[in-house]
Amino acid sequence: MTIITSMFQDAYVKSDRLETEELLTTLKPHLEGGIFPPETTVIMTRPLSFYPGYTFIDIADHATLPARRRFVLKKDDDTVVLDFTNAPIYALNERCPLQLDDKNIADYVRFFFTFVRGRHGRFLMCETVDDIHWREEPPPAARKAIAKMLTSLEILSRDADGTAHFKTQMVFKDTLFEADIEVQPTGAVKLSNEKLLIEDMPVMDDTFGQ
Repeated sequence: MTIITSMFQDAYVKSDRLETEELLTTLKPHLEGGIFPPETTVIMTRPLSFYPGYTFIDIADHATLPARRRFVLKKDDDTVVLDFTNAPIYALNERCPLQLDDKNIADYVRFFFTFVRGRHGRFLMCETVDDIHWREEPPPAARKAIAKMLTSLEILSRDADGTAHFKTQMVFKDTLFEADIEVQPTGAVKLSNEKLLIEDMPVMDDTFGQ
Protein backbone atom coordinates (compact mmCIF):
# COMPACT_ATOMS: atom_id res chain seq x y z
CA MET A 1 0.00 0.00 0.00
CA THR A 2 2.65 2.45 -1.08
CA ILE A 3 0.34 5.17 -2.34
CA ILE A 4 -0.42 6.47 1.15
CA THR A 5 3.02 6.22 2.68
CA SER A 6 4.59 7.87 -0.35
CA MET A 7 2.26 10.87 -0.16
CA PHE A 8 4.39 12.53 2.53
CA GLN A 9 7.06 9.90 3.00
CA ASP A 10 9.88 12.13 4.19
CA ALA A 11 7.82 13.86 6.86
CA TYR A 12 6.49 10.85 8.80
CA VAL A 13 7.62 10.08 12.35
CA LYS A 14 7.34 6.53 13.65
CA SER A 15 5.86 6.23 17.15
CA ASP A 16 7.81 4.18 19.69
CA ARG A 17 6.16 1.33 21.63
CA LEU A 18 4.98 3.52 24.53
CA GLU A 19 3.58 6.19 22.19
CA THR A 20 1.88 3.45 20.15
CA GLU A 21 0.22 1.97 23.25
CA GLU A 22 -0.97 5.39 24.43
CA LEU A 23 -2.35 6.35 21.01
CA LEU A 24 -4.14 3.02 20.57
CA THR A 25 -5.75 3.41 24.00
CA THR A 26 -6.89 6.94 23.15
CA LEU A 27 -8.16 6.01 19.69
CA LYS A 28 -9.75 2.66 20.61
CA PRO A 29 -13.33 4.07 20.85
CA HIS A 30 -13.00 5.45 17.32
CA LEU A 31 -11.46 2.43 15.57
CA GLU A 32 -13.95 -0.10 14.25
CA GLY A 33 -13.08 -3.56 13.03
CA GLY A 34 -11.33 -5.06 16.03
CA ILE A 35 -8.44 -4.36 18.37
CA PHE A 36 -5.07 -3.14 17.10
CA PRO A 37 -2.44 -5.01 19.20
CA PRO A 38 0.49 -2.71 20.07
CA GLU A 39 3.03 -5.50 19.50
CA THR A 40 2.10 -5.83 15.80
CA THR A 41 0.89 -2.28 15.08
CA VAL A 42 3.05 0.44 13.53
CA ILE A 43 1.92 4.06 13.88
CA MET A 44 3.30 6.85 11.71
CA THR A 45 2.39 10.49 12.35
CA ARG A 46 2.92 13.87 10.74
CA PRO A 47 1.39 17.36 10.82
CA LEU A 48 -0.60 18.74 7.90
CA SER A 49 -0.06 22.41 7.17
CA PHE A 50 -3.60 22.90 5.85
CA TYR A 51 -5.05 21.56 9.14
CA PRO A 52 -3.19 23.62 11.77
CA GLY A 53 -2.75 21.78 15.06
CA TYR A 54 -3.99 18.44 13.71
CA THR A 55 -1.84 15.32 13.50
CA PHE A 56 -2.29 12.79 10.71
CA ILE A 57 -2.05 9.25 12.10
CA ASP A 58 -1.44 6.17 9.93
CA ILE A 59 -2.19 2.96 11.86
CA ALA A 60 -1.14 -0.41 10.41
CA ASP A 61 -1.58 -3.81 12.06
CA HIS A 62 1.00 -6.07 10.41
CA ALA A 63 -0.42 -9.24 11.99
CA THR A 64 -2.56 -9.55 8.86
CA LEU A 65 -1.58 -9.62 5.20
CA PRO A 66 -2.16 -7.11 3.79
CA ALA A 67 -1.84 -4.97 6.90
CA ARG A 68 -5.09 -3.71 8.42
CA ARG A 69 -5.08 0.08 8.11
CA ARG A 70 -6.85 3.05 9.67
CA PHE A 71 -6.20 6.74 9.02
CA VAL A 72 -7.04 9.39 11.58
CA LEU A 73 -6.73 13.15 12.06
CA LYS A 74 -6.53 14.29 15.67
CA LYS A 75 -6.30 17.55 17.59
CA ASP A 76 -6.93 17.48 21.34
CA ASP A 77 -10.41 15.94 21.74
CA ASP A 78 -11.32 16.16 18.05
CA THR A 79 -10.76 12.80 16.34
CA VAL A 80 -11.58 12.36 12.65
CA VAL A 81 -11.51 8.86 11.16
CA LEU A 82 -11.09 8.99 7.38
CA ASP A 83 -13.65 6.67 5.77
CA PHE A 84 -12.81 7.26 2.08
CA THR A 85 -15.79 9.54 1.56
CA ASN A 86 -15.48 13.32 1.39
CA ALA A 87 -17.86 13.80 4.36
CA PRO A 88 -15.31 13.79 7.24
CA ILE A 89 -12.89 15.97 5.25
CA TYR A 90 -15.50 18.56 4.33
CA ALA A 91 -16.84 18.63 7.91
CA LEU A 92 -13.33 19.19 9.25
CA ASN A 93 -12.69 21.90 6.66
CA GLU A 94 -15.54 23.92 8.16
CA ARG A 95 -14.63 23.66 11.83
CA CYS A 96 -10.82 23.53 11.64
CA PRO A 97 -10.90 25.81 9.66
CA LEU A 98 -9.00 24.72 6.56
CA GLN A 99 -6.05 26.96 5.69
CA LEU A 100 -4.95 26.78 2.05
CA ASP A 101 -2.21 28.80 0.41
CA ASP A 102 -0.06 28.54 -2.72
CA LYS A 103 2.50 26.39 -0.89
CA ASN A 104 0.18 23.71 0.52
CA ILE A 105 -2.82 23.54 -1.81
CA ALA A 106 -1.21 20.90 -4.05
CA ASP A 107 -0.58 18.71 -0.98
CA TYR A 108 -4.23 19.16 -0.02
CA VAL A 109 -5.29 17.92 -3.47
CA ARG A 110 -3.00 14.88 -3.15
CA PHE A 111 -4.37 14.22 0.34
CA PHE A 112 -7.96 14.53 -0.88
CA PHE A 113 -7.62 12.04 -3.70
CA THR A 114 -5.66 9.63 -1.52
CA PHE A 115 -8.47 9.47 1.05
CA VAL A 116 -11.61 9.95 -1.04
CA ARG A 117 -12.92 7.26 -3.35
CA GLY A 118 -15.43 7.68 -6.13
CA ARG A 119 -18.56 5.56 -6.29
CA HIS A 120 -16.84 3.03 -8.54
CA GLY A 121 -13.28 3.24 -7.24
CA ARG A 122 -10.32 5.51 -6.59
CA PHE A 123 -8.69 8.08 -8.80
CA LEU A 124 -4.93 7.65 -8.41
CA MET A 125 -2.97 10.79 -9.23
CA CYS A 126 0.10 10.23 -11.39
CA GLU A 127 2.70 12.97 -11.55
CA THR A 128 5.50 10.61 -12.66
CA VAL A 129 5.65 7.10 -14.13
CA ASP A 130 6.77 5.84 -10.71
CA ASP A 131 3.36 6.81 -9.30
CA ILE A 132 1.76 4.11 -11.44
CA HIS A 133 1.52 0.69 -9.77
CA TRP A 134 2.43 -1.55 -12.64
CA ARG A 135 1.42 -5.20 -12.66
CA GLU A 136 3.81 -5.63 -15.57
CA GLU A 137 6.57 -3.13 -16.26
CA PRO A 138 5.96 -1.52 -19.67
CA PRO A 139 8.68 -1.58 -22.37
CA PRO A 140 11.13 1.35 -22.16
CA ALA A 141 9.61 3.09 -25.19
CA ALA A 142 6.09 2.87 -23.73
CA ARG A 143 7.32 4.05 -20.34
CA LYS A 144 8.99 7.05 -21.97
CA ALA A 145 5.85 7.88 -23.96
CA ILE A 146 3.69 7.73 -20.82
CA ALA A 147 6.19 9.87 -18.90
CA LYS A 148 5.72 12.64 -21.47
CA MET A 149 1.98 12.67 -20.76
CA LEU A 150 2.41 13.24 -17.02
CA THR A 151 2.81 16.61 -15.31
CA SER A 152 3.47 17.73 -11.77
CA LEU A 153 0.57 19.24 -9.86
CA GLU A 154 0.81 23.01 -10.03
CA ILE A 155 -1.68 25.87 -9.87
CA LEU A 156 -2.59 26.99 -13.39
CA SER A 157 -4.82 29.91 -12.42
CA ARG A 158 -6.95 31.42 -9.67
CA ASP A 159 -10.37 33.03 -9.84
CA ALA A 160 -11.16 36.28 -8.08
CA ASP A 161 -12.78 34.35 -5.21
CA GLY A 162 -9.59 32.32 -4.66
CA THR A 163 -10.68 29.14 -6.43
CA ALA A 164 -7.57 27.36 -7.76
CA HIS A 165 -7.37 25.43 -11.01
CA PHE A 166 -5.08 22.48 -11.80
CA LYS A 167 -4.63 19.94 -14.56
CA THR A 168 -3.67 16.39 -13.62
CA GLN A 169 -3.36 12.86 -14.93
CA MET A 170 -4.98 9.98 -13.06
CA VAL A 171 -5.36 6.23 -13.24
CA PHE A 172 -8.86 4.88 -12.72
CA LYS A 173 -8.94 1.07 -12.73
CA ASP A 174 -6.80 0.34 -15.85
CA THR A 175 -7.28 3.66 -17.62
CA LEU A 176 -5.08 6.76 -17.67
CA PHE A 177 -6.95 10.01 -18.19
CA GLU A 178 -6.41 13.75 -17.88
CA ALA A 179 -8.74 16.10 -16.04
CA ASP A 180 -9.11 19.59 -14.66
CA ILE A 181 -9.29 20.02 -10.88
CA GLU A 182 -11.04 22.95 -9.22
CA VAL A 183 -10.36 23.63 -5.53
CA GLN A 184 -12.56 26.20 -3.82
CA PRO A 185 -11.33 28.15 -0.76
CA THR A 186 -13.67 25.96 1.33
CA GLY A 187 -11.69 22.88 0.23
CA ALA A 188 -14.44 21.57 -2.06
CA VAL A 189 -12.83 19.66 -4.94
CA LYS A 190 -14.32 19.13 -8.39
CA LEU A 191 -13.10 17.08 -11.37
CA SER A 192 -14.12 18.10 -14.90
CA ASN A 193 -13.16 17.89 -18.57
CA GLU A 194 -11.96 14.30 -18.36
CA LYS A 195 -9.95 13.18 -21.39
CA LEU A 196 -9.01 9.54 -22.05
CA LEU A 197 -5.29 8.98 -22.64
CA ILE A 198 -4.62 5.21 -22.44
CA GLU A 199 -6.84 2.17 -21.88
CA ASP A 200 -6.11 -1.39 -20.73
CA MET A 201 -2.94 -0.56 -18.82
CA PRO A 202 -1.19 -3.46 -16.99
CA VAL A 203 -1.65 -1.97 -13.53
CA MET A 204 -2.28 -3.55 -10.15
CA ASP A 205 -5.71 -3.59 -8.57
CA ASP A 206 -6.03 -0.80 -6.03
CA THR A 207 -6.42 -2.25 -2.55
CA PHE A 208 -5.97 -0.80 0.91
CA GLY A 209 -6.11 -3.93 3.04
CA GLN A 210 -8.53 -2.27 5.41
